[in-house]
Amino acid sequence: MPIRILPSNLVNQIAAGEVIERPASVIKELVENAIDAGAHQITVTLKSGGKTLIMVEDDGKGMDEQDLTLAVERHATSKLAGNDLFDIKFLGFRGEALPSIASVAKLKITTRQKDAETALTLEVNGGEKSPVRPASRNPGTTIEVRDLFYTTPARLKFLKTDTAEVGACADIINRIALANPNISFYLYADEKKKIALTSAAGDLFDARLKRAAEVMGKDFSENALEVSASREEMSLTGLVSLPTYNKANSLSQYLFVNNRPVKDKLLLGALKGAYAGVLEISRYPACVLFLEVNPMRVDVNVHPTKAEVRFYDQQGVRSLLVGAIRKTLLNGDNKTSSTASATLLTELAQNVEPYSQPFTTSPLPILEEAETNDFKEYDQDFLAPSATHTPSPAFFQQPRFTKNTSRGTGVLPELTTAYSVKTEQKEDDEDSLTLPLGVAKAQFHDTYILSQTADALILIDQHAAHERIVLEKFKQALSQSQTLPAQLLLIPEIVDLSLTEKTALLEEAPGLQKLGLKITDFGASVMVSEIPALIKDAPIKKLIQDLAAELVEWGASTLVEDKINHLAATFACHGSVRAGRRLNIDEMNHLLREMEKTPHAAECNHGRPTYVTLTLKDLEKLFHR
Repeated sequence: MPIRILPSNLVNQIAAGEVIERPASVIKELVENAIDAGAHQITVTLKSGGKTLIMVEDDGKGMDEQDLTLAVERHATSKLAGNDLFDIKFLGFRGEALPSIASVAKLKITTRQKDAETALTLEVNGGEKSPVRPASRNPGTTIEVRDLFYTTPARLKFLKTDTAEVGACADIINRIALANPNISFYLYADEKKKIALTSAAGDLFDARLKRAAEVMGKDFSENALEVSASREEMSLTGLVSLPTYNKANSLSQYLFVNNRPVKDKLLLGALKGAYAGVLEISRYPACVLFLEVNPMRVDVNVHPTKAEVRFYDQQGVRSLLVGAIRKTLLNGDNKTSSTASATLLTELAQNVEPYSQPFTTSPLPILEEAETNDFKEYDQDFLAPSATHTPSPAFFQQPRFTKNTSRGTGVLPELTTAYSVKTEQKEDDEDSLTLPLGVAKAQFHDTYILSQTADALILIDQHAAHERIVLEKFKQALSQSQTLPAQLLLIPEIVDLSLTEKTALLEEAPGLQKLGLKITDFGASVMVSEIPALIKDAPIKKLIQDLAAELVEWGASTLVEDKINHLAATFACHGSVRAGRRLNIDEMNHLLREMEKTPHAAECNHGRPTYVTLTLKDLEKLFHR
């Protein structure tokens, strides 16, 4: 068969296969066009999950007749003033979106410029353009996409349910909205409002914080720390969650490069490395991070969807992210996840119903003695669990109050027997009460320390707290030497790797040697002659293979460091004060003072909180005061 030039409609359909995967892809392209046009309000309407109708309306600057005619032509754009693909200052620049959409759907554009006498409309069906006609519309642009993939019906089989497609559309709108808090976004699906984000006023950080609370929930904004750092021609701003506020997946990680939402392995790997040692491997932090880079030092033209980028200085970008986030987490060490306290407060409040009868001077009715040694049971009419009770954490759970068949004399619980140690009755030093973790008052069940500050009650898990203290001291001792102790192998280990894995591993060899891992080139393989003394019993071959695979996937690896930290954490766990060990007041106060000067003392080595704070205001709520 001779070589021939493909018809333009087929070329556009091929391009559509790269750019338009599902309704969410259409929305991304059209909403980004609206932002580039200077819109202040963008409304998206869907029917049947976007398969029947996608309509995007904006109040941007609109187009004249000449621009409208060219807008649906392939590689026609107003966003690339010169011919330099690295000097990109808009979200769009390839000129592929509209012709690609028009090749697989019925497209209609209605637009009007601010000073124009009338609006204009243009339709494209199956790649065939209609003449431009007058229309009615306020200034701005409306784009309607009907019967998506009607020219390529096989693509419809790969779409998911309407609900799933609406969810994907909502996610892409939320991502774009996080980067543009000064714009209002609305999403309607089958005449139901799904998203309503009004523009936020104030400075950029306050606006982003408000938008983050709307998109990611109030819990995130209350448990987030501000990140701000810069280096050479790069700057990083945004919000990262406390280690104690984490998720089971990475869906709450929003990353932006020059205000463009991206899913970049380098950035994700750097985020993972920044939380190494303060978060469980199976848990993920939440974040909204904005990286600003000189356009000449980042390539956004590596994929038609523009969701992937390439950095000129990859190591510099990674170093900036890891350093800035770790510094932020250290500065936020005096905070622990407020959701823990709020959740406990809610659950405790649900366990208690206010006394509905007026108080009198008559004695409390006597009830039968309970089976437990530490508590007696009250009458259910006096103190009953809520109907919507949710079990509270184990260290707050006590035998429930149940109703007895007979009534008798009430006896208060013998609370003193529940305490391992309590302070002598003496007046507290005012200076002690102003310390971040206050002064120890008692030890509860040989496991939890009760501490008092000037305006709060603090509950500390003694094992978790001491575990973090021991680990940080161990890590500090290791860091005093630039190179960790290494174990020389009597017989070097030869590990076979693919060329890609080998190349990636050898590039990181100098850094790995500082951790005690010496790797050299050995023909088609690599030779391991030294390993960190701390992990001398680790399976070397599997370690190197996993390390190489991680380097290829993420562009960097913390595997060796993670293994050393894991071993250090194991030592710390076994060498820490155990739950069930009785402490005296001086030991408890010493532990509190050590916590106050230890990095990451708000969370244990596994990312769980080491203490929970209940303010006087919180306690008053429990008693409905």
